[in-house]
Amino acid sequence: MKTIVTPITQALEEGALTRRELKQFMQRSNGPAMVRLLLFLATTLTTGFLIHLAMDSVWLLPAMFIHGVVLVHHFSLQHECIHYTAFRTRWLNDVVGNYCGLVIMLPNRFFRYEHCDHHTFTQLTGKDPEMIPMPKSIGEYLYYLSSIPYWKAKFTELGRHCLGRLNTSEKKFTPASEYRSLIIEARLMAAFYGLILAASIAIDNFAVLWFWWIPVMLGEPVMRAIRMTEHVGRPEVYQMKVNTRSNRVNPIMQFLCWNMNYHAEHHYASSVPFHALPRLNKKLNGYVYTEPRGYIGAHVDILRRLFSTSARGQA
Repeated sequence: MKTIVTPITQALEEGALTRRELKQFMQRSNGPAMVRLLLFLATTLTTGFLIHLAMDSVWLLPAMFIHGVVLVHHFSLQHECIHYTAFRTRWLNDVVGNYCGLVIMLPNRFFRYEHCDHHTFTQLTGKDPEMIPMPKSIGEYLYYLSSIPYWKAKFTELGRHCLGRLNTSEKKFTPASEYRSLIIEARLMAAFYGLILAASIAIDNFAVLWFWWIPVMLGEPVMRAIRMTEHVGRPEVYQMKVNTRSNRVNPIMQFLCWNMNYHAEHHYASSVPFHALPRLNKKLNGYVYTEPRGYIGAHVDILRRLFSTSARGQA
């Protein structure tokens, strides 16, 4: 069996980085995350206010969609927190990460364990727990983008954990000593949502639907589209130089995704905080795979590969 070389080892051995440079990139600080967090929360409040302004008008659905796109990007912040790189102070990562998890229904502790294996076995079929398979048809492609399979999996996952059950795949990346912690985490999350729903019914006010739950559902297809661009269509091999895709995006999207458009750079050195990724991008320029046309260009590439595969299959 071929030994899997870690991303950082690959980068160091191939001369992409020196240990001194890596150490400089890895410097953590509370400041950058605090500033961006305040701006991110202000953005969330602003888009939420758009819903208030649009109530009882034809602009309500567009306003909820815009707000939803911002809300689902709590995933990007949570992702940074589970790496303990958003803030230098460890407990701040836990607090903010759990807040983000509640917003998008993604248990923080569970996500951390799952994501660890994603980095260890990136793009390796049967080993990467977060791997998004290359769609075999346009129907599969659109179905994934609809986020229906995502929500089906998340609700099933949460329900199963609440009942005290982890499946075989989850047990592979979770230490046995942590099984109970994940079950308690899921039950607390479900109880939190239940209390909110009960309170809404009791006071006959369902603002939670208009300002939170429905927008998240409307915005999730955008996050599914973004997540696809990270690895789908790239070679299913362990070389980080080719199995992950970075994307050139506009400043607004780069702000929302906490620089995670530099995804190949993140996989090369996941201990590098978000605010250093643009500098790491310049250092690794030409070394990792970057899609210059951004998220749209990545989907053009995915669809080209999909239709190319379909054509070969029909030949």
